[in-house]
Amino acid sequence: MKTTIEVPDELFRKAKAAAATRGMTLGRFIAEAMGARLTKNGREAGGWRSVFGKAPRGSTREVDELIKKEFETIDPADWA
Repeated sequence: MKTTIEVPDELFRKAKAAAATRGMTLGRFIAEAMGARLTKNGREAGGWRSVFGKAPRGSTREVDELIKKEFETIDPADWA
């Protein structure tokens, strides 16, 4: 399905770069990201908690922020 959405410029650039580093089209990257975010019953996926535990969301705020920060950092030397 084709559709039009509005996204902030910075988010678009990050998504496009992430897709390129994975050798994917932007459309495929976005579709996979959306699929990863949703569960079969339509509820939000649990992020790292769904793999490593069921800690209450508020108790892991510090870890969530560290993970978010690290995944936003791309060092070109790591891909060489």
